[in-house]
Amino acid sequence: MSNIPQDLKFTRSHEWVKQLGDGITEFGISDHAQHALGDLVFVELPDIGRVLKLGESCAVVESVKAASDVYAPLSGTVVAVNDQLRHTPELINRDPYGGGWLVRLRAGAPADAGLMSASEYAVLTTDG
Repeated sequence: MSNIPQDLKFTRSHEWVKQLGDGITEFGISDHAQHALGDLVFVELPDIGRVLKLGESCAVVESVKAASDVYAPLSGTVVAVNDQLRHTPELINRDPYGGGWLVRLRAGAPADAGLMSASEYAVLTTDG
């Protein structure tokens, strides 16, 4: 069973979203997603300043099994990326909701529009 923190929001494509305050949102891939991918060996992150649109492919995580796109859970401008992942992508496997965050952005729309609660996401990962 996946770890699903109750204070986060989630997408159907297995990204998590955390409000940091001052209009900044942090996101990454869920524990369920990292577990399905297996050991991560490479992460490609977007450039700071890039404007993301909701649902747009914005990053890539690659494991020994496959490469997978990461989709923007919100529209907004990238203000920071987790540079540690360039050298230690396995941080996502060890700590997907902490040290394994991918992107921080200044959201351009309501920060939880269309996102699922942890309990809704739990149903998705159990049934899906």
